Amino acid sequence: MIDPITRYLHHNAGKHGPIMLMYHAIASGKDTPAWPWAVSMRQFCDQLNFLATEGYATPTMNELIAAPAKKWQGRTAVITFDDGYVDNLAACEELQKRGMRATWFIVSGSIGQSPPWPEDGRPAGRLLNADELREMLANGMEVGSHTVSHTRMTELDDMNLMRELAHSKATLEDLLGSPVDSFAYPYGDWDTRCAEAVQQAGYSAACTTRTGWALRDNTPYQLRRLTVFNTDTTSSFARKLYFGSHDVRWRDIARYALRRFRNA
Repeated sequence: MIDPITRYLHHNAGKHGPIMLMYHAIASGKDTPAWPWAVSMRQFCDQLNFLATEGYATPTMNELIAAPAKKWQGRTAVITFDDGYVDNLAACEELQKRGMRATWFIVSGSIGQSPPWPEDGRPAGRLLNADELREMLANGMEVGSHTVSHTRMTELDDMNLMRELAHSKATLEDLLGSPVDSFAYPYGDWDTRCAEAVQQAGYSAACTTRTGWALRDNTPYQLRRLTVFNTDTTSSFARKLYFGSHDVRWRDIARYALRRFRNA
């Protein structure tokens, strides 16, 4: 259930083009996870149900880019997952139940292993393994790259930057037997040099963590995404879909309304 004001606002959602959503971990049960980038299974299912009820198309990222922009004039939400935690398998099952698809960005150097990047509250245990990724792909999901080592790309020299991009793509394609065309910048860390390197490495598109409508910048290598946080209710989730922003607390909306009134 969402509140009446949010319902009224969301009535006009979808008019600015597709939205991309970024998830990381899905915790079992209904309790709010401690890690900001995780959501409970109950939250996740409520969000999927809302998308389904409100008529959102859920293409993969590659499908979004491959089709003409006019195809996505209706409500469209591209669902993405970064890193590839093993708890994402349950999320994949829920997507399949609803006929939805999503894109997973995988750290190729840690497939089936515990991730080596800092433990800031992220899930313990391993990442998805090759067999699981192949099964997800067979069930209509997309697998993209998130570099070899989940590194901050702007800190790399040109040679190591291309290595992270090209080796990850090649490894995933060998494991999956399928092209890997999509990429996500780890930590949302990128600049023009990184975007150019992604294109040179043979990817068709890359997504950032900048907020806004996915296609706002008119380049497939700077796609925008909205993060889904542990504190998001179905109402705040719906407001994100409408505003294309993380700033959807009531005080943010009051400021937005005041600006609109003053500029009227």
